[in-house]
Formats: sequence, C-alpha cells, structure tokens
Amino acid sequence: MTAAARLRVLSLSTLFPAPPRPGFGKFVEYQMRGVVERGDTDLVIINPIGLPPWPLVQREPYRTLATCPPTSQLGAATVHHPRFRTLPLLGADRNPARIANAVLPLIRRLHAECPFDVIDAQFFFPDGPAAMLIAADLGVPFTIKARGSDIHYWSTRPVALAQMREAADRASGMLAVSEALRRDMSALGFPGQQIAVHYTGLDHARFRPAPRVDMRRAMAERFGLPVNGPLLLTPGALIAIKGQALAIEAMASLPEAHLALAGTGGDEAGLRTLADRLGLAGRVHFLGQVSHDVLPDLMAAADVVVLPSEREGLANVWIEALACGTPLVIPDIGGAREVVCTGSSGRIAERNPASIAGAVSELLAARADQTEVAAGAARFSWNTNAAELVAFWNRIAGR
Repeated sequence: MTAAARLRVLSLSTLFPAPPRPGFGKFVEYQMRGVVERGDTDLVIINPIGLPPWPLVQREPYRTLATCPPTSQLGAATVHHPRFRTLPLLGADRNPARIANAVLPLIRRLHAECPFDVIDAQFFFPDGPAAMLIAADLGVPFTIKARGSDIHYWSTRPVALAQMREAADRASGMLAVSEALRRDMSALGFPGQQIAVHYTGLDHARFRPAPRVDMRRAMAERFGLPVNGPLLLTPGALIAIKGQALAIEAMASLPEAHLALAGTGGDEAGLRTLADRLGLAGRVHFLGQVSHDVLPDLMAAADVVVLPSEREGLANVWIEALACGTPLVIPDIGGAREVVCTGSSGRIAERNPASIAGAVSELLAARADQTEVAAGAARFSWNTNAAELVAFWNRIAGR
C-alpha cells in the first residue's frame, strides 16, 4: 500500500502510558498496538501531560510527570507527550481548550508534513472537546470514543456537559464500549444514530485458564496468600468508586474465604482500618500494585473476582477475569449484562455486602469449570477490536 493510500490518523488520549507512568491507561495502549501491528494505518498519538503551575508542580505525581520525555514509541507509531497547564480540582472543566491551545503548534506542523485524514479522541472528556477544536483548525473530521466514567462523571458537571454535547453534535462519528453506555449517551441528548458500539479487546495469550491449584501455590509464594480456602480477588485502584469497602464488609458473611486487594490508592489506610475494625485483618490481603505480567496468574488463582464498582462502561478487567476462567460478581452497571450472560460467567449483585456475599456463595457452591467460564470471553480480542476501529476510521474518512 502506498503512503498516499494509507489512512493517517491523529489520536488524542490523555489516558495513555508514558515513561514515568507505564501502567497508566494500558488498555488504550493495547488497542493502539493492535492498530499499529495491522500495518495499514499511519497512527500518531498525542498524549497531553497536564502539569500545574509552580509550586504545585514540585509535588508528586507532577514532579515525576515533569520528567516525561517529549516522545516515546509504540512500535512504528510515535507517541508525543506535550505539556499543558492544568489547575487541579479547580479548572479541569476548562482543560479541553488548554489542551488544544498547547498541542496545536505541534499538530499543525505534523499535518503540514503529511495531512491527517481523521482526528480521534479516546475519551469523551477532556479529549472529545479538545479534538473538536483541533479538527476545526485543521479542517478534518473527528471521532470520539466513550468509555464510562468520562460520560458518567463529567456529565454531572454542567460546564463539561455543555462542551461534550457540542462535541457530540459536531463529531462525524462516536463509539461506546457497550450498548448500555450508548443508551446512557443518547439519554444525555447525544445523537444516538452517530454512536456505534465498540467492545474492548483481550490478549488471549496472556489471559487464559491455568490450573487453579498450581496458580494458588504460586501466588501464595509470591504474596503470602493462603493455599487453602476460597480466594476472592478485587483488582483496581483503591479509591471509593471501586467499592472495595463493600467487598471487605461482605467477608463477614464468608468465614472461610480470603480477599486479595490488588492495587494502590488513597483509600488504602481507611480500608485497612475497616478490615481491622471488623476483625478481618487476617483474611484481607493488600497486595499493592500487581504488574500486568502477574495479574493473569493471580486471576486464575482466584475462585471469584469481586468488583463492586460504582460505575463502569465495560471494564477490561471483567473480560480478563473471565478469560482466566474466574467468574465475576459485579453490580448492574454499564455493560455488566453484556458480559455476565450465563450462570457460569458470574452473578449480577446489588452494591451491598449481603448481596455480594450471597452471590459469592452461589458461585463457590457451583464451582463452574474454568474452560466454561473462559468461553464467555472468547468473542473479545484486540485483533477484532483493531479491525473494527480501523474500519470505523476509514468510513469517517470516506474511504
């Protein structure tokens, strides 16, 4: 394929791995790596790094972020990490204009060297309105992908919602990670006929069933987890919206079980205090940040993955758990019913300790075969995800 015939896409993503934070937004990296590996699309990624003014920039995590190099590589694709000025907790509603103003000089130069066919935004806010401003400046179409919190959180802020609605009206196409999220977007007044469902992908070579007994022994050696008894796993940042407190409280009704929390975050001290107060400290294990290389083995070692999040679109971790043969207990949020489709896949439970404990007990009693559970994730792959995304961009570009 000649250079002139190749689709050229500029993708804007505020949530994307950068050298100082390599685990940040890995699912976007996996999606874009799938696009790059196809070899039929010229992809340039812009990952704006928000830094506050001095003296806040001297504090973490901004001090570390400030060391980010201007560019990095994702295979054949260059990832640019330009800076923009942000005001933590106060001015985030105005970040789209700040991002656009900061990155436009770079983007104009890249566009002059080789024009872009499509501007792509990987989140609805702040990326979507920023992409709208960039696309208007360049005179090319733009698209926006919605993933969950970018809709459910930012739509509660009137200034942000007004910008999102304008971007939705002007976008040439939009994607949502689940049918449920597409309905939520339509309910907000976004043009539903412009929204297509684009499910997440999965690396089946990494996330696959493995003998639970063997994985349990390996995780016991690595993390000090017990070898015997039911093991529940809750992966994710230790923040309130992820609901780890509900999982801990459910343990009071599951006397034989242990709960492993894989992640770090600002709620860790409070969660430890809760476990102590309930007399569960010996059965609640804080593993810290677990690498993506170890997470599949940890999921395969667990009997149930419990994720009582307040909101999600269609979480990658749901699909990854199923692919490892481990059933889910999740609330009726986002695309939960598009993932938990059979009894072997798990249970939909209300966000309270009694419902969570009851759902876990049912799954522990059923003991579904790992291969049967994993079949629920068979339709998800990064190859399919990338093919659908490239086809979508081509339609927007009129190819």
